[in-house]
Amino acid sequence: MAELKTVPTTQDIDEYIATLHEKRQKEAYQIIEIMERVSGYPPVVWGSHIIGFGQTHLVYDSGREIDYFITGFAMRKQKITIYLSIETNKKVFDELGKHAKGVGCLYINRLEDVDLHELEVIIKESVESLALWKSV
Repeated sequence: MAELKTVPTTQDIDEYIATLHEKRQKEAYQIIEIMERVSGYPPVVWGSHIIGFGQTHLVYDSGREIDYFITGFAMRKQKITIYLSIETNKKVFDELGKHAKGVGCLYINRLEDVDLHELEVIIKESVESLALWKSV
């Protein structure tokens, strides 16, 4: 099985964020503040461009096992990708604002397009659901 490339690094968060466009830098710090508060973990650069919080060991039904972050995000050129552990409350997504969803991901063009309180609720539900899932 191929080795996972998305692993924690020792890259400095501020140095990584300094490589982003100025507007994306401000948004990154806003998301860091939310995710650090919700998860209780400091930000860590995973791979080359993901900022993750905490670490968990996941075992899939297939038997595949990986170590991964509990929650995290990536600042892409076109969109911000928020990584979620599972599907959260649909009502909250309806109140979030302009976004798109994928399997385990939330895509936002700009933070100003969404309600930051609702984003925090979604991230909190995701972190809590992972803790519940892991305790079963």
